[in-house]
Amino acid sequence: MMDDALKALRARIDGIDDAILQLVSERAGIAQQVGHTKKGEKIYRPEREAQIVRRLRENNPGPLSGEVIERLIREIISSCRALEQATRVAYLGPAGTFSQQAVHKHFGHEAEALAEADIDACFHAVETGRADFAVVPVENSTEGAIARTLDLIVSSPLKICSEVMLPIHQMLMRKHADLEGIARIYGHAQSLAQCQLWLNRHLPGAERISVVSNSDGAVRAAADPDAVTLGSVAAAELYGLTVVEARIEDELSNTTRFLVLGKTDAAPSGRDKTSLVMGARNQPGAIVKLLQPLADAGISMSKLESRPARGSNWEYLFFVVCNGHREDPEMIAALAEIETRAAFLKVLGSYPAASA
Repeated sequence: MMDDALKALRARIDGIDDAILQLVSERAGIAQQVGHTKKGEKIYRPEREAQIVRRLRENNPGPLSGEVIERLIREIISSCRALEQATRVAYLGPAGTFSQQAVHKHFGHEAEALAEADIDACFHAVETGRADFAVVPVENSTEGAIARTLDLIVSSPLKICSEVMLPIHQMLMRKHADLEGIARIYGHAQSLAQCQLWLNRHLPGAERISVVSNSDGAVRAAADPDAVTLGSVAAAELYGLTVVEARIEDELSNTTRFLVLGKTDAAPSGRDKTSLVMGARNQPGAIVKLLQPLADAGISMSKLESRPARGSNWEYLFFVVCNGHREDPEMIAALAEIETRAAFLKVLGSYPAASA
């Protein structure tokens, strides 16, 4: 009886798999028709993809989590998009970094991920047309803003067209699976900072060596029997290392926010953010006056960050992330008023808010 019941369940699974195959193929065919109808218009539409993901997550009956549903549909979208056009995405390399994970999470594995030497090169790749988009880190929930990204985006013509929230789980890895004889710990400065409590407790005597990326640390640890490195599971697999301790980050909710940069930003999706950078005039209460139009319009801010203005001592730029799209009537009015009060104002882009 048990065998008969199991056979019946497996037969149902086979039938469902056949139906999934048929439906995915049908979806791909319709996506091709949409691509032909666009006649050269851009294939990647961040607002449309965000709407699809949001709807499926909200309607998900379980038992699969919303995160799993999002990953599945983004891979399907990625494969359908690739039928029409290759999507080239620059990221902070080399392979195995968290930045590469962010590319795969947002664009799927059918996108062509281009590893770049630094954040500057990611911007340059899109500005020169070598890549269609760039995915760059902008802030970490534990360590704060990525200064280089903020500095570059002020002068770049690129726009923010989407964002990616990536949980960061730091792995301690080396050639063999124990904590004996560790003399050196390689890691990117951000990763070392995110794990400092664990490292202080368990490896207080080991030298901490900052490297340009965790993948660089993995290469070094692979050649150094007395060393460990920090990084992702993907890096361990890529460079032949063993995870000695998993998830050693000090904050279990550790998350990095990445920006997707392109030549244009996104159309309204129904749940959007707008990023601004502004400079205050040298007068009392200038910062309050800059932000007041947002408050008067009922627009909520989710981020306010200050950075020294490059080339001007003791002058600062203020980076603001607020809820809403630049095409919303309330936002249009608020930006017009801010422009009359600001020494400098630039809209960095409007884009769909990432899933939590």
